[in-house]
Amino acid sequence: MNDVVPPGFEGAAFWLPLIFMILMGLAVLLYVILDGYDLGVGLLVRQASPHDRDLMISTIGPFWDANETWLVLGIGLLLVAFPVAHGVILTSLYIPVALMLVGLILRGVAFDFRVKADAHHKPWWDRSFFAGSLLAAVSQGTMLGLLIVGFEKGWLELTFALFIGLCLAAGYMLLGAGWLLMKTEGELQARAVKWAQHSLWLTAVGVAAVSIATPLVSASIFQKWFSLPNIVVLAPIPLLTLALFVLAWVFLHRLAQDAAAGNQRGLNRWCWAPFACTIGIFLLAFSGLAYSLFPYLVVDRLHIWESAAAPESLMFILVGTLIVLPAIAGYTMFVYRVFWGKVQEPHYG
Repeated sequence: MNDVVPPGFEGAAFWLPLIFMILMGLAVLLYVILDGYDLGVGLLVRQASPHDRDLMISTIGPFWDANETWLVLGIGLLLVAFPVAHGVILTSLYIPVALMLVGLILRGVAFDFRVKADAHHKPWWDRSFFAGSLLAAVSQGTMLGLLIVGFEKGWLELTFALFIGLCLAAGYMLLGAGWLLMKTEGELQARAVKWAQHSLWLTAVGVAAVSIATPLVSASIFQKWFSLPNIVVLAPIPLLTLALFVLAWVFLHRLAQDAAAGNQRGLNRWCWAPFACTIGIFLLAFSGLAYSLFPYLVVDRLHIWESAAAPESLMFILVGTLIVLPAIAGYTMFVYRVFWGKVQEPHYG
């Protein structure tokens, strides 16, 4: 790390940017997992019957606001703690960021209005909810793809970024299907098993594509992964990821057999397993990506110390963050504790 940190970055000027990078990474990770599953439910809603659509959306209703709060926190920390990087990143990602915001607004409006709409207009709001979820998910994946290729805008880089967008949407569908497995019963739960099986493969392709492309776009990242002894120390990350994909497939195969046999007890016994495996996959993938990019916010161009705000500003922001973060975490845990369990009838929390 000493060959990256410029002279003069010592004491608070050294460790404060590290703290804020960890906090920002934590906020982004929690958003991807928590809002990822309700984006996934939105992507799956078009494949369900009208009654099941109500049931699906009622599974995410109580958690909606808490999940999206982490996105606000992550972007807010990028803006106030790393203003130089914020300008570079958002300028390079202007179009996908704008499309993501349009998608989030569209799905938010559809979520609120569909419950008030009559039978004639409700399908229109369902389509809007799906479209907003798809636009937000693909935009987020495209941003990830462009971040990996250093914001290059050639046709190859753009194709790769769009492909990662589709794969992230599949990953969200896998999270959403796993969530529905835990929160529902009966026919909808059985359909969620099939949705998860179909989403698993494209998610695996996306994780593999990111894992292969990231070392190839930067010689320094390649060196971090494939030099000795790093390659031995880091081998558990891809191996555990592969093991979790296999384990998820095994559990889904077993759940599909239980669903075909009408074994509700078997379905309820292992309904949590695919969702847990998917969270593990996202955690490992995020860890690998964070290791690859650290300490850069823009690959090989802009690292956390040269893009951070003044130490005095960071210290002031840290005090506020340490007040806000426990409040957000406490509210999130409270909501999940109160509304945990199976959803039996459609309701909006």
